Amino acid sequence: MADLLPQDWLTPAIAYTVSAIGSFLGLSFASRARRASGLFRLQWLALASLALGGMGVWSMHFIAMLGYSVPGTVIRYDALLTVISGLVPILVMGAALYLVIRFRGAVRLLSGGVLLGLGIVSMHYTGMASMNLHGDLHHDPVPVAVSAVIAVFAATAVLWGARRLSHYGAIALASLLLALTITAVHYTGMSGVYVTEPHVETVGPPDGLKALDLLLPMIIGLFVLLLICSLLLLLSDSEDESRDPARRGSREPEPTTAAASPGEYAPRHSAVNTTTPPATDDVWSRTR
Repeated sequence: MADLLPQDWLTPAIAYTVSAIGSFLGLSFASRARRASGLFRLQWLALASLALGGMGVWSMHFIAMLGYSVPGTVIRYDALLTVISGLVPILVMGAALYLVIRFRGAVRLLSGGVLLGLGIVSMHYTGMASMNLHGDLHHDPVPVAVSAVIAVFAATAVLWGARRLSHYGAIALASLLLALTITAVHYTGMSGVYVTEPHVETVGPPDGLKALDLLLPMIIGLFVLLLICSLLLLLSDSEDESRDPARRGSREPEPTTAAASPGEYAPRHSAVNTTTPPATDDVWSRTR
């Protein structure tokens, strides 16, 4: 039988943290996509899909798989199926986000949630299919069905948050809850997995890559993605504040012009007079 859950709390804690960070970045990008249009909207949606699908969903799944072990055999991973399992949630997330942000209505939200939920389930079991070991993997249908229901619920919540949330506080709280449901999808599905002995005796490790061989590129990719996404968020916030004076912490005082009374002398070059002189007022052509 397989040892389904990690032996300590560290692996699921890291997986949950990565999922929460990806959810926060993705929802923040989605809120900017709602305010943008044209090519800029597509750019924000692409970043939201990459953060939510790549970091919030797939990276959480892969990190959690590091705590999965089968006594008596080693686990290897098929590189092609692993890459496919990473692309599926990103592409499906992009389609679902475009659907709910471009078109309004509860029907669009629910249909997008079903589409994204099926994409999350497909990612999970594609990742499971990428595992090579000496034995046969089996899935209990009840946990599979429960994990699919949780996936649809989590996907609908993600899309609702992408459509509604704008404040960082609300996005942060939603990210914690979304990471919890995404993590629940993985561990609920894994609770129904069991391994039987192979029919023939095998010698040597199975084909494929070690988990640590894939871990280093993933860590580098996550670090670069997090750095780029954080920089884009900071730049977009600075640009929003420069365009919206109400969001500035301190506003510069507006220059005032001193209006002279009819009988009062007003110097032509006084510092308080900030009005622009007429175009015909040339200092070289004045009559002296």
